[in-house]
Amino acid sequence: MANNKSAEKRIRVNERRRLRNRPYRSACRTLVKKAELAIRDGDNDMAQTAVVRAVSMLDRTAGKGIIHANNAARRKSRLMAKYNALGQ
Repeated sequence: MANNKSAEKRIRVNERRRLRNRPYRSACRTLVKKAELAIRDGDNDMAQTAVVRAVSMLDRTAGKGIIHANNAARRKSRLMAKYNALGQ
């Protein structure tokens, strides 16, 4: 529980930011999942489009500070490894 005014304000601000950032986090997860499904299905054209969209969204959210840059890089790396394995 907050013990002073500044702590109460931090709670309010953090909640506003959480609600503002939630759609971006959700969109990242959705696009990555769609890309992984396209890769799993083996559809190269659809997988390429989905991967590009997912990477773009990850870059955008990292740029806004919604997710950490290293977190975005790790997710992109894992996604690209799966996509590159599709071409083999």
